[in-house]
Amino acid sequence: MLVGVVSDSHDNRANVAKAAKVLRKAGVEVLIHLGDVVAPFTLRDFLDLVKPKKFYLVYGNNDGEKLGLAKVASSVEGRVSDQPLIIELGGRRIMALHGFGDSETTVELVDALARSRKWHVIMYGHTHSGELRYLRGVLVLNPGDLSGQLAKPSIALLDTRTLRARLVSLEG
Repeated sequence: MLVGVVSDSHDNRANVAKAAKVLRKAGVEVLIHLGDVVAPFTLRDFLDLVKPKKFYLVYGNNDGEKLGLAKVASSVEGRVSDQPLIIELGGRRIMALHGFGDSETTVELVDALARSRKWHVIMYGHTHSGELRYLRGVLVLNPGDLSGQLAKPSIALLDTRTLRARLVSLEG
């Protein structure tokens, strides 16, 4: 199963449209947003453009309009939740979270979760920095900054069958 993973869109509708084009072309079945969508209208754009079969959202620290986001997300099968969100896809256990505190604290928490080896994938956002690595056999994935505010905009594609992922730049 091919999964699109995004984070920190921060209402950048132009980059949402770019990401949606890449995700549709790749044929993603599931879309996971790791928080900081910000406004329901941005989420509506995303879901209308990508048309995923399933959608998961874990709220970030800038997602204040949770009821509006949940209402928009209810148009697609899936789940919206505070963090952490545990998902099972293609027989793989995934922990999805946004992040906590500063970047260092978030990475420290993610590493501790990965070392527990209770999940196949730990995915997170918040730091606005893309990351793809394996720790004790667990895939640690941060799709990077979709908004392009703090880094070049990027997203990730995850194949649950092979547990391989790749970061995709939205520039150029």
